[in-house]
Amino acid sequence: MLRKLRIKFVCVNMLIVTMMLLVIFGLVFKFTQANLEQQSVSMMEQLAEDPFRLSLPGERREDIQLPYFVLQLGRSGDLLAVTGGYYDLSDQDFLAKIIEAAISSGKSIGTIEEYNLRYCRVINPMNQRLVFVDISSERATLKSLTETCAMLGLLSLGVFFGISLLLARWAVKPMDKAWQQQRQFVADASHELKTPLAVIMTNAQMLEQPEFEPDQRSQFVSSILTMSRQMRSLVEDLLELARADSGQSRENISQLDYSKLVSDCVLPFEPVYYEKGLALDTQVEPGISLEGRQQQLRQLTDILLDNAGKYSLPGGPVTLRLSRQGGRHCLLSVSNPAQEMSREECRDIFKRFYRTDKARSRDGSYGLGLSIAESIVNSHGGKISCEYAQGKANFNVVLPLKQPGVSGKN
Repeated sequence: MLRKLRIKFVCVNMLIVTMMLLVIFGLVFKFTQANLEQQSVSMMEQLAEDPFRLSLPGERREDIQLPYFVLQLGRSGDLLAVTGGYYDLSDQDFLAKIIEAAISSGKSIGTIEEYNLRYCRVINPMNQRLVFVDISSERATLKSLTETCAMLGLLSLGVFFGISLLLARWAVKPMDKAWQQQRQFVADASHELKTPLAVIMTNAQMLEQPEFEPDQRSQFVSSILTMSRQMRSLVEDLLELARADSGQSRENISQLDYSKLVSDCVLPFEPVYYEKGLALDTQVEPGISLEGRQQQLRQLTDILLDNAGKYSLPGGPVTLRLSRQGGRHCLLSVSNPAQEMSREECRDIFKRFYRTDKARSRDGSYGLGLSIAESIVNSHGGKISCEYAQGKANFNVVLPLKQPGVSGKN
């Protein structure tokens, strides 16, 4: 599919470039032809008015000078005089043919293709004049221009073809990346759903066997319920990511007290941390307000605190800080003692189904929480980042205090 898309991109691009080159070269040829013809006609008209005017040595002329000759005819059309020394005008048959061709055409200006001549016919009360100029050089100039345009056109098409190939790869690269991510996402989701489904099916089959005691059957039911809850949690997370990807939200943006919201989110985690033997140190600057979706921002704080509680090492407290950053942003920071993380891990940790500890895959975490957190932050026009320093994993969220032009809307 992507290969066909690249081919279409190149074809469309080359078609546009070809049409543009044809139009440009066509206009250049047309204007050049018209200009040469106009200069030739202007010269003939001047000669028709004064056929005996000669140029002085060194005289600068703006008009072009072409080989010419002038025929003076009587009222009856008989040849009276010949002016012009460039040609051998002794052939009376030749002169008779071009005179007949010029008079029979009925045009005052025209061309005689057989002899590469352009003529201008001027009729006076007593006589008429026929001025002829040689247009061989004019046609040679147009032929040379055509060959030059063709050569430049082919060269330009070759260059643009190479550029189009590079542009096609560059333009399709984000789609290719998204396609690979989608395939990986489907594969990871299928893998995460396969294990609880296998557990549910196994326990359901065990329930069908009559030889098991009631206590054992109760354990089977409990396992089925546990796996079902995990699957429901995973499906809800997937739906949340799907809504974030499509830009849909069921909640409106409103003005809210972010300091109070973060403080309220901390309260349920204090007993959880206490049971795990972890200390929770919070510093929330009061009076920070922003525009956002309350439920999503609450979920963002919950995800960061839950992640810190799951992966925190003993020996230091989990810290949460909320403060203003300048006059337009606020900073929410959650840090916890953690195993050493590389820069690549800090970057990849926001990928879907990614876990730094591969062994901790069955603790109710599917590696989607931080992906959801990143989607929430992005939808609010903020930035989220992770860095490892001094034995701690630090998650920093920068949110704008106000979102210009957006208030109380979806």
